[in-house]
Amino acid sequence: MRMFRRLLLPLLALSILPLGSQASPTMAQERRDHERARAALEAGQIRPLSDLLAEVERRFRGRVIEADLERDDAQWLYELKILPPNGRIFIIELDAATGTLVRSRGTVQERVSGEAQPRSPMRP
Repeated sequence: MRMFRRLLLPLLALSILPLGSQASPTMAQERRDHERARAALEAGQIRPLSDLLAEVERRFRGRVIEADLERDDAQWLYELKILPPNGRIFIIELDAATGTLVRSRGTVQERVSGEAQPRSPMRP
């Protein structure tokens, strides 16, 4: 039994090594993406996501459930997934510099003039 353990532990250790080496390039890429986005914000190339989220909440019905910042050719885009009251998710892409709607997918639900915004349970 001891002999089996002596052989098994080194084999287990070797089997874990490839997993660690495969994960690090992904983490390094995510770090580079984060650094590029931060540099774009500091250079004034994009607006803060928090500013655009406030505008999106005023304009569209629903709650933003996911936000991604992407670089499409020379343009930074925020891609936002929104969950409206009817439960059918729609996606909007905003120019990250101006907040202008670039494109949408799904049935977009805009607020009607004067329609009240529901209060988020996380806000006072």
